[in-house]
Formats: sequence, structure tokens, C-alpha cells
Amino acid sequence: MSSDAPSIAGTSMTQQTYPDGRVALAEGVVLDDSRFVNADLAPVPVARRTWGVYNYLSLWVGMAHNIPSWTLASGLVALGMDWKQAILTIALANLIVLVPMLLTGHAGTKYGIPFPVFARASFGLRGANLPAMVRAAVACAWFGIQTWIGGEGIFLLAGKLIGNGWLTASHVGGYPWTQWLSFLVFWLIQMAIIARGMETLRRFENWAAPFVIVGAIALLVWISVKAGGFGPLLDQPSKLGWGSGFWKVFFPALMGMIGFWSTLSLNIPDFTRFGGSQKAQIRGQALGLPTTMTFFALLSVLVTSGSQAVYGTPIWDPIALAAKMDSTAGILFALLTVMIATLSVNIAANVVSPAYDLSNLLPKWVTFRTGALITGVVGIVIFPWKLISDPQIYIFTWLGVVGGLLGTVAGILIADYWIVRRSTLDLADLYRPGGRYWYVGGWNWRAVTAFAVGGLLAVGGSYGGPFPTDGLIPLLKPLADYGWAVGLASSLALYVALSAGSRRTTA
Repeated sequence: MSSDAPSIAGTSMTQQTYPDGRVALAEGVVLDDSRFVNADLAPVPVARRTWGVYNYLSLWVGMAHNIPSWTLASGLVALGMDWKQAILTIALANLIVLVPMLLTGHAGTKYGIPFPVFARASFGLRGANLPAMVRAAVACAWFGIQTWIGGEGIFLLAGKLIGNGWLTASHVGGYPWTQWLSFLVFWLIQMAIIARGMETLRRFENWAAPFVIVGAIALLVWISVKAGGFGPLLDQPSKLGWGSGFWKVFFPALMGMIGFWSTLSLNIPDFTRFGGSQKAQIRGQALGLPTTMTFFALLSVLVTSGSQAVYGTPIWDPIALAAKMDSTAGILFALLTVMIATLSVNIAANVVSPAYDLSNLLPKWVTFRTGALITGVVGIVIFPWKLISDPQIYIFTWLGVVGGLLGTVAGILIADYWIVRRSTLDLADLYRPGGRYWYVGGWNWRAVTAFAVGGLLAVGGSYGGPFPTDGLIPLLKPLADYGWAVGLASSLALYVALSAGSRRTTA
């Protein structure tokens, strides 16, 4: 029966609940509408939900240990913080973003569904494409950034091994053709791994995580031995102090750091749908995200401080630092570490989500693998190096705006799943037109309204970089520094308010 109101499902006719709380389709229930389901979007059978604590821990270690997260601290130091303030900001941001990560991840483990299907409960079967495409666009941009960085690592370190001719090759489009070749090689490696599916990704992350940790620690040992200890960066005082100057930078920087993983706070069901239990995904994520991000930031500060003692200037880019090694074996190890670190985050964080999101758009024609290929193509045709060239633009504009929009979506998902529905969904109706999540023509106007208002409040006052100095909407400029929090809180409150007077039905 079609209804324009959020509802609470509680059926035992189309789904069965296991003793541990996980839910699956009842035996004999068939999902056959190709407009809304394919093999990749269908609920994962309980027998195939096998990921444990280590799988989620290694997933986060693999995703957190990458070049952009290594250089997050450098961006904050460049803005005037000392290393202690930078690490405090990063640690607090990841503790905060862990909360929506666990709240949205719960639905994936309980029902075995990916993010775009989860979004159907609040936005409607067709309306879910709105947040899914926003998330996919962000992931495609991130994929391009990470692929460029990985290709640059191959280019620079290979040049150290092959010789100067590799680095000074003739230019095409402003870069040596050898750098474009490195970019293409790295792109092809990623496509080959993801084409083999999620189980291959799980196995890759399991061994990539410890390898990357060993590589980062090896870099720390090398530079500390070369420097005879750690350099002056650790003694460098904050340019901001702890007064008003610091707090003026702290809050927008905190929102930027939250924005770094706000993408995964939406599509984490893409991974938790394979969870063996709620305890596994909660413990794995809690152990994996805030601890590894903070540890990696500390490593980057220590290594960079050592580089300042050795070379007279801080070298935040680990690729550039590794290129200064004299040992061929050391360079090869560094090259392998950079490739694995970038591969582990890029495939997991920036290919899996848009692959599902694009499949959700046209399930009949776009499989998970096809969606991954489309993501790869889009990642080639953007210009990612411009986004990370300026810490002001990178932290405040890119991460801040992205965080604001995605925080808005997270607020709606959390409000609908936890407050309106009390974490109870009708699994079959998530794939059936005319059911409880069809609303009006497949769209829930409440979610769309909350998204529009929350998004406007979160990013409407954006300023700096490509935006006007006074903000896009000057009246909203004071809110821009708190974009993620404003988006999440306003959309959550508005969605709950709009849903309060609606009729609920029990399946």
C-alpha cells in the first residue's frame, strides 16, 4: 500500500530476524523489479556476512594511512597551529565523526544493505538517488585526487631509480609524459583490483594495513637516525596561541577535519552490510578510525620535524622525503608503501561507494563493476591537483563545503532510522515501488526539504577561495565555519519536525 508518511515496519511475512538482531529476507521472497534491484544491491545473505573486528580495523588502518591524511597536520601547522594543537584537532574530529559512522553503519549490518538502498527509507526509492549522486560526485573527486597522488609517487620515486631523463621528459598538458604514464598505470592497478569484487578488497585490506604501518614506522626510524633525534618542529610555538586567534581557526579547521571522513559516515553501510555482528563493526571502527588517524598525524609530525633538522626545511610530503634516500632498496620499499597506502584508501573509500550509487541509479544496466569503471573515468577527467595545492582552499573550501553537504544527508538518515523508525525497516519494501517507502512518485518531500534547508544553512555562507569574501549569502557567513555540524543538526531537527505529524503504519 502506498503511503506519503514514514512508517514503522515490523513484518515477519517477508523477512526473518536472527537471534543476534540481524535481518534477512524470508525464504521464498523474490525481488524482481530490475528498476530497483540487481545482485549487487540486494541484501547480503546472513551466511555471507562474515566480516569481523579485524576486517574493520584493517579497513580503517588501510584507509587512514594515506598521503592526504599524512599531510592534514601540515595544513594545520601552515595555518599557525603548533603540532600539539594540530593533533588535538585531528583526534577530536575523528572522535566526533565516529558517532554518525556507527549510527549509519548499524543499518548495514542489521539489514545487509548498501548506502543507496538505506537512503531509500528516508528519501524514497527514487529520491535516494539525490544523496547517492552527491556522495558519488564527492567520491569521484576524491578518487581523482588520490590517483594523482599515487601516480605522482610512482613518477618521483621511479625517476630516482631510472635517472633524470624520466623526470625531465617532454611535457604534455603541462606535465612530463612520464608522469601521465605513472598516473595511468596507477589507475589501471586500481581498476584491476576492484573488478574482482568486495571479497578481494577485504583480503587486500587485511594485509595492506600492517604493511603500511611498518612502512610509516620505517620512515620514522630512518629520518630519526639521520637527524640524530627529532628536530625543531617539536619546539616550534603556536603562532595562534590559545586565545581568540586559535579558536577562530580551530572551529573551521575542526569542521574541515570532520569533512575528511564525512563521506564514509554516509556510505559506511557499503562495508558494514558484510558484518558478522554489530559488536564486530562497532569495535572494529572504534579501534580503527580515531586511533589510526591520530597515530598517523603524530607520525607525520615526528618525521617532518626530523626532516627539518636534516635538510633545514620541513618536508611534509612523504614522497618527496623518500626521494631523498640514497638506498635503492629503501626507495623501492618506499615506492611500494606509497602505492599500497594509496590503493587501500582509494579503492575502499572512493570506488566502492560510487559503484553502488551509480548501480542504484540504473540497476538494470549498471552493475557494481560498471559503476567502478565509470568512477575511474570521471576521476581522470577532473583536475584534482588544484584542490590540494593550497591548504586554505583544501581545508576550508573543499573539505568544509563537502562536509556541510554530507553532514546534511547524515542528519536525515540518522533522524529517519533512529528517531522516526526506531531502527526498524521493511527490507522487501526497500526494493518495491508502491510500498511504504514509495511516498509520492518515489520521493519523500520531507527528506528533500530537510536536505535543501540544511544544505543552504551549512554551505550558503561559504567564503574564501572561489567564493566571495563576504560569503555566497552574507547573512549565512557566520554558519559557514561550522558547516558539518550546522548541516547535520538542522536537517535532523527539521526532518523529525516534518515527520512528527505524519501517520505511521505498522506492517
